[in-house]
Parts: sequence; C-alpha cells; structure tokens
Amino acid sequence: MAQVFNFSIPLSVDQFGYDLPQDRIAQIPANPRDTARLLVSHAGEEEDRSFFDLAKELSPGDLLVLNDTRVIPARLSGCRKTGGAMEVFLLRPLGEEGVWEGLVRSNKRVRLGETVFIGPDFEVIIQDRTEAGFRVRLHHPGQTQESVLERFGQVPLPPYIAPVPGREDRERYQTVFARHAGAVAAPTAGLHFTQELFCTLSERGVGWAVTTLHVGLGTFQPLRRGGLSGQKMHREWCCLPAATVAAIRTTRAKGGRVVAVGTTVVRTLEGAVRQAGGLFPWQGETDLFILPGFDFQVVDGLITNFHLPRSSLLLLVAAFIGLPRLDRVYAHALSRDYRFYSYGDASLLWPG
Repeated sequence: MAQVFNFSIPLSVDQFGYDLPQDRIAQIPANPRDTARLLVSHAGEEEDRSFFDLAKELSPGDLLVLNDTRVIPARLSGCRKTGGAMEVFLLRPLGEEGVWEGLVRSNKRVRLGETVFIGPDFEVIIQDRTEAGFRVRLHHPGQTQESVLERFGQVPLPPYIAPVPGREDRERYQTVFARHAGAVAAPTAGLHFTQELFCTLSERGVGWAVTTLHVGLGTFQPLRRGGLSGQKMHREWCCLPAATVAAIRTTRAKGGRVVAVGTTVVRTLEGAVRQAGGLFPWQGETDLFILPGFDFQVVDGLITNFHLPRSSLLLLVAAFIGLPRLDRVYAHALSRDYRFYSYGDASLLWPG
C-alpha cells in the first residue's frame, strides 16, 4: 500500500500534508445518514464497515460522547449605504447581547462605524477590529436574534463543498441531536447518526451522553507552515455537564470504554479535565492543541471523519493512534475509495 505521509524527526506541519484527488471530496452526504462507510482501525488491522454497523463494533457498557452544538445561519449577505455588496460572517458571540466577532467581506475597504443592511429592520454595525476580524453589533428592533438569523442567514458550508440545489443543507448540515445554537461549522463525525441507529445502540447496551463545543472556523483552517512548537489553537467555548461526568465515571467503574464522537468532543473532555484538575463539570473557552505525544486521560476510542491536510484535526488523530497508524489508515482510505471531509465517510479508531 502506497505511503501517504513522510514522517521524520523533528516533526513539521508540512509532513502532515497529502495529495487528495478533487473527486474524493464528498459533495453529497450519505442518504440515509448511517449508510456512510466506516473504517474500523485496530492496532493491527483495518476493516471496512458501514456506519450502521457501529453497534456491532462497540460493547455493552461502552459510552458514546456527542457534541450537541447546533450550527447557526452565520452567513449574512447585505449591502452598504451606497448599495455595494457586503457579507458578514458571524464567528462567535462576545458576551454582550447582540455583539459578535465576525468577518466582513467587501470589494472596497471596510470602515469602522458603517452599517451593513441585511433586511427589513435588520442591520449589522461594524464597531471595531479584533484579532480575527471585526467586532459587530446586530441591530434588529422588535425581532429576536434567532428569528432574524433564521430568516436572513445562510448555513456556512465549508468552501470545499459547492452549492447544490435541493440538497437541503440547512438541516442536513446538522446532527440529529443538535440542541444548543452557536457553532459556525458542524461537528461532522456526528452527521452519520440516525434515530434508528440510536435505537440499535440502546438495544446493544451502548449508552451516550453529550457535551457542547461551539465549533469555529479555525477548526478546519490549515496550520502555519513550519515546526509544531509555537502553533496557536483557536479558542472555542465548550461545556462538560455534570450528567456527562457522572456517565463517564459510571462507565469507567464498570469497565466500559469512553468513545468520543468527533475531535471537538476530544478537545472538550481532555481540555476540561485539565482546566478543572480532574474529571469534574466545567465550562469555558479551550485552546487545547493536541499534538503527537499527548497523554489522553479520558478518551478510549474516537469516531472521526477524514481530515484536511496540515490541519489541527489531523494532528489530533496522529496523537491518538500514532504516526505509523495514521499513515496506514489514510493509505487504506485512499486505496478503498473512502469519501473525505465534512460530508464524507467516517472512521472508528482504537489506540494501540
């Protein structure tokens, strides 16, 4: 099987690059959701399954931990007072009601204090610059923030997914268990679950619990070229609730395994245990950057999609299964025609 990565010491971001044919980037999600393919990787071998076989790959008493964030319609198209087109991409709330950090795109220079007209009685006022973009205030007298975003906003698909009429991305780019609005990108490992699969998991004796991490754009952005040291991770708000802590403790006490559904869950669990000084309820912002050599304290298994080259997500997977396994898994996926990225197939990874 052809080698995908060329690792050597010291590691650099460039060593996590790989070539992916354009036609391997999934544009249409599996329908039904759980008919996506599932690559199961143990220490010694890889196996090809379908996602609806997940329950057979888990044991009674295992616990799945899910990210119940909901993607908001964060892309707002509007115009400036002169009529020129402008777009506001909301990144994250800044704590004050109606105030967000966002990206603003325009053919002309963006000016502080100017107003972007989105729709009737809905405007965005550009207040100041931030590290990532601009501080903006949403102005919508007589309307709730949720209602104007639902009416005028668009779900922000990743740039590698082209618009397709009739694909119904507003709901398809959400997990079936999405609850808490705040993400600008989906926790894509969770996109494969269906209510029917949850019934099968329950019959198998597999439990599940939830965390929340509001996924930001930085999750999918390539890292700076060069060495791994000095790389900065974006900050994302997350919450590990008391009920999930209790479920993890019970699972561990009975010999079950904790399986994270997605890299965002890994960052929530492993970040919380370090912030709280142990496995305790916690909420706040995490900028945990997981690199090869990381000591995992909570997660025993990982369900995740196939990730962009030179991304923090790829480094997290490498940290979990090791560099030789990462090369083996991606070589297998490429040789067996797995579909990559957000709407693509999934893997179930067990460390060795």
